Amino acid sequence: MHMHKMEKIWLFIGIGTLILFLAIVGVNAFYMGNKPPSCIATINPDRVSSTPPFNHPGVKQIGKNHYQVTVVASAFSFDPGDIKIPLGAKVDFVAATKDVVHGFEIAKTDVNFMIEPGYISTYSTTFKKPGEYLLLCNEYCGTGHQLMATKLEVVGNEQ
Repeated sequence: MHMHKMEKIWLFIGIGTLILFLAIVGVNAFYMGNKPPSCIATINPDRVSSTPPFNHPGVKQIGKNHYQVTVVASAFSFDPGDIKIPLGAKVDFVAATKDVVHGFEIAKTDVNFMIEPGYISTYSTTFKKPGEYLLLCNEYCGTGHQLMATKLEVVGNEQ
């Protein structure tokens, strides 16, 4: 098989680029020890239900107009089922899973992260619009994945 000189050059450039890319990814992943962003805090997946704050999931006020929402993901459900938070409050989501990788997305917002076994995932945001939001799993987690959703309600100050 005869190859033109330019084909050989571009084939060499393509293979060289691929090898360089794989080398950079390999060095970052293995030699430098880069891990997912959630690797700062770890948890034993078998003991999520008995480890604070996951032993009492739900909404807790931790400061003036500052709330922590602790969520446990497992087998096609989020615990707590429904979440209610005040409008304009800073909200820290803290999540862990008992079983497999799950997604955590609140539709029509910028809240979107993965919940990985063995790691504690966190995300902070402020809701500026009242209403009901859909919290769903956006990572395929098994045959009942489509059922894994709950409601988050942002309520205004009623005076």
